Amino acid sequence: MPDLHAVPPPEPTEPDGVDVLGRLLSRSARGDVQAYEQLYDEVAGAVLGVALRVLRNRAHAEEVAQDVMVEIWRMASRYTPERGSAMAWIMTIAHRRAVDRVRREQAATDREERAAARDEPRPFDEVSEQVESRFEQQQTRRCLDALTDLQRESVTLAYYDGYTYREVAQLLNAPLGTVKTRLRDGLIRLRDCMGLGR
Repeated sequence: MPDLHAVPPPEPTEPDGVDVLGRLLSRSARGDVQAYEQLYDEVAGAVLGVALRVLRNRAHAEEVAQDVMVEIWRMASRYTPERGSAMAWIMTIAHRRAVDRVRREQAATDREERAAARDEPRPFDEVSEQVESRFEQQQTRRCLDALTDLQRESVTLAYYDGYTYREVAQLLNAPLGTVKTRLRDGLIRLRDCMGLGR
């Protein structure tokens, strides 16, 4: 069995130096099945070797190699000797198809991981915390609505918006002492409403 990890063998040439694979490709392009079979025997091992080096999975490499050999049969007429040797053209196709397969496999894995992450049930603690947080937000809103306007505005500005007492007094155009009293009274009412005790 040939070493599939080795560098592709040198391209066979006839005694006059003509590229045998190029001739086989040219004949295959004209529908010569016998020429294609001979070409297949010459390059299939090297094509599989390239695919195996890229994919590192024998089954996937064999599939890619088979696809490449079918593609060579279909595209043989596109080979032009002026652009390079037949073996280089074939190896380029093999390498591209193997890389395409790697990308498809990676994309499929990424899609599966994203789908699994979406479908994965969230841990109980996370759901419980979200429910508790929503309940607390609703309770806080309800309790804030029970305060007087000045108490609610003072508490909101001081504890939710981060203003100092002096800034709250300026914003509400009220004496600092009044704001402090309203804040104290509002916080006591909030505490009692939310059942937080002393």
